[in-house]
Amino acid sequence: MKWTAEQCSCLVEALAFAAFVGWYIWRLQADEPWTSWVLLLWLVGSYFLRKDTPKTIGWRADNLWPATVQAAKFFGAGFLAIFATGACLGMLHRAAYHVIEPRRLASYLAFCLLQQVALNSLVMNRLLTAFGGKIGPAALVAGLVFSALHWPNPVLVPITLVGGAGMAWLFGKQRNIVPLAVGQMVLGSVIWWAFPLVWHHSMRVGPAYWNYR
Repeated sequence: MKWTAEQCSCLVEALAFAAFVGWYIWRLQADEPWTSWVLLLWLVGSYFLRKDTPKTIGWRADNLWPATVQAAKFFGAGFLAIFATGACLGMLHRAAYHVIEPRRLASYLAFCLLQQVALNSLVMNRLLTAFGGKIGPAALVAGLVFSALHWPNPVLVPITLVGGAGMAWLFGKQRNIVPLAVGQMVLGSVIWWAFPLVWHHSMRVGPAYWNYR
């Protein structure tokens, strides 16, 4: 496969953006919190320079139903697997008030939407161009990136490898991040419930994982 200049630049951008997010998680958010604006400017600038549209970055309603149906199958299977794991770990007695509290759910949904914008609207979008529209390789790389950004959490690293690749694949098929954000919120909430806090440290990643008390 002969790579064009555009494909190379898209691959570099996807990996560079992911690296910057990792840098932000591990160092910048504590030392230079203003750099969160760099991420926002990067997103907006990239969309503008590469002439993205709401449709190409997944902000659309015209295919909401088929995208939701397809996502429901993936997240439904994930929900059953995680719930069964929680049952095997003896979590059926655990109160779920933290999971279903409305304000927490709204806040977590906003966070999941932000993650979808970063993972799919930018990274997966660029990887699709880099790999000539081939969804499989692009989704695999996106999953690896998503998993790496959840290091060193022993629960989230393997789950986000599968989940990140799956969500990226769904995005490649339908290009709609709305059902993906909702599905991620539901699945993430179940993950919090299903595994002991001493394992996932309240879903923290980066240095915050080690600082959990």
